[in-house]
Amino acid sequence: MSPVAMFLLIVVALGIFGRSAWRRVKLMEIGRPVNRFDRIGDRINAVLRYAFWQQKMDYYQPAGSAHKLIFVGFIVLLLRTLVLWGRGFVPSFNLFILAPWMPLGIAYEFAKDIVAMLVVAGVSVFFYYRLIKPQRRMTLSMEGLFILGIITTMMIADMAYDGAAMALLDRDAYLCHAQHLVATASQCDSIAKIIAPLTPPGQVGVAHSYAGYSFFPSPAASFFTMLFHDYSAGALIFLSHLGFWVHSSLVLLFLNLLPHSKHFHIITAIPNVYTRDLTPAGRLKPMAENSEKLMEIVGAAGELEDPASAPVGIARMEHFTWKAILDFYTCTECGRCSDNCPAHRTGKILSPKHYLLSLRDNLYSREDAVMAGDMVAALPPLNLVPDLIHPDVIWACTTCRACEEQCPVMISYVDKIVDMRRNVVMVRGEFPHELQKPFQGMEVNGNPWNLSRMDRANWADGLDIPRFSQNPTAEVLYWVGCAASYDDRAKKIARATAKLLKSAGVDFAILGDEENCTGDPARRAGNEFLFSMLAEGNAAVLNGYKEQGGAKTVVTACPHCFNSLKNEYPDFGATLEVVHHTDFLLGLLAEKRLTPTGRVEGKVVYHDSCYLGRYNGVYDSPRDILKAIPGVELVEVDHWTKQRGLCCGAGGAQMFMEEQNQDRVNVKRTLQLVETQAKTIASGCPFCMTMLTDGLKSQSLEDEIAQLDVAEILERSCSVTAGA
Repeated sequence: MSPVAMFLLIVVALGIFGRSAWRRVKLMEIGRPVNRFDRIGDRINAVLRYAFWQQKMDYYQPAGSAHKLIFVGFIVLLLRTLVLWGRGFVPSFNLFILAPWMPLGIAYEFAKDIVAMLVVAGVSVFFYYRLIKPQRRMTLSMEGLFILGIITTMMIADMAYDGAAMALLDRDAYLCHAQHLVATASQCDSIAKIIAPLTPPGQVGVAHSYAGYSFFPSPAASFFTMLFHDYSAGALIFLSHLGFWVHSSLVLLFLNLLPHSKHFHIITAIPNVYTRDLTPAGRLKPMAENSEKLMEIVGAAGELEDPASAPVGIARMEHFTWKAILDFYTCTECGRCSDNCPAHRTGKILSPKHYLLSLRDNLYSREDAVMAGDMVAALPPLNLVPDLIHPDVIWACTTCRACEEQCPVMISYVDKIVDMRRNVVMVRGEFPHELQKPFQGMEVNGNPWNLSRMDRANWADGLDIPRFSQNPTAEVLYWVGCAASYDDRAKKIARATAKLLKSAGVDFAILGDEENCTGDPARRAGNEFLFSMLAEGNAAVLNGYKEQGGAKTVVTACPHCFNSLKNEYPDFGATLEVVHHTDFLLGLLAEKRLTPTGRVEGKVVYHDSCYLGRYNGVYDSPRDILKAIPGVELVEVDHWTKQRGLCCGAGGAQMFMEEQNQDRVNVKRTLQLVETQAKTIASGCPFCMTMLTDGLKSQSLEDEIAQLDVAEILERSCSVTAGA
């Protein structure tokens, strides 16, 4: 255990690692600035939940538990590595407090031994998933096997080092201090150094047993001690040195592999989680404070010889923020994002994992130029779409956030894809031709179907529902949304919701033709300018009535409207209390203002809207309403429910586009719901209703299985009370 060898090993290894890490830091600096160091308490809490507790790893078992075991092993064994490095300089080194005859050292030795065995068990799970039962979602390569081999070897080497040292300790008096020496003088010197950290000062050479110092046996090390029982002194010394140097060296080899492999996340995961976006999941960052300023930005880019060079959305690598680049570094290539992506699962060209890796690999190719200071070569005039990313990749995304929900290291995808859409739409004027009519309709008539603005309140005929222009102090604003205003099937949702509000005595009104589309389809499709105009107009109307003492609460049955009004309209000056109609109706049930008395017999399965569930965390209210209805037997989709619920396929403006192949997202989701044998599919979103209804029709099941909004089912049960 030469101090010179240990010094050279550590200095050289850390020097090489420092060079690699510095290159990655410099590469990250090409990204635009963004502040991710506010709200320190919330960020620390996120690190504890997602980086240390690894909350999202539980979605996949037993892989999740195996990963946690390995992570805990690395934390516990980090101290062990420091101890071994210290023993390279001072043989008796025990990090001052971890001597195996002291209480803390006794506990640590036992914990370390148990954890090492659990790490080997965890690694075996990943060997199984790579060699015996390969997982399609994972990147299968020799690199992964090599890393697993390093981890396993480190654990075995450490246990072998302990086992050989314990065997020497048990036989020390016989080997070197009995009347007839078995070991040579040089061997006795080596033995004294090996057992020095295991014996109290002044007791070297005294017959004793290592096990006598511990309240707990160390099973792994004890196993190796028994295995080595009959080995010669020379063999034990060799095994001890081998275990020591293998463990000490492999840790440093592993460290130097990290910046050049997918295991870089071991270093970057904690900072990536710490610097995650803490604004609401449903909020896309605005490009400017208002539409006028945005038009100036877009116009300035259009006047350039190379408009893609201007940061309107994302066209080039340097348009990403440094945090986005940290996302690239942190990808573990586990494939959970793609495994849950509705587009990928239905054969679309989009794979969130490969989308991110394409960007990462392209970024890595620029590293030498960045380090050389050649920014012309480092930032070539490359349009990411279509030069690197196929346009169909960004247009296949439903913005459902399934990828982000599953990512254990909190990588974001939707913001990157939408930013790419923003650039191709606003700077280059390129988008699927099917979006031309919705864009025009939202701009001219305030709805994506381009139907007359004057017909917006026709759904309410015969219900005697006041408008805010007639009752500006109404406490509740019922925001109907475009779908429930114009789509014949969705109008029934609006009517059912209105009847329930009237039955409960709620003081509410609607905007009628003063209501415009919130702009959600435009924003998700990249038309930020159109969204800004719509948001500013709606915000002015809402704030106007709020100033008159009305619209204290906004209720809507559309999760897309709900998300925009709640999470994005504050950027345009409209700070509102926005409630989804399922939350509001559940409150009316709790207050006994609504009482479901009529029986609605049969099995009901609830489909989670992405913009209600994954975006805003509303999972229980719709289910609690259904459970309160007499006769309803609520069932769940196996596996694909709540956070893992598959998208209906309508988000991200997909409602107005044709899918890229014949395997349709809405059909796949419908079949999952049908497998529950439910006779009614319940939903809480008019877009979901349309997609699921079409899914049932595609399977000729529309006459066998009903598709109803939660409000419609509740209204049927409350019809006696409502007098409807």
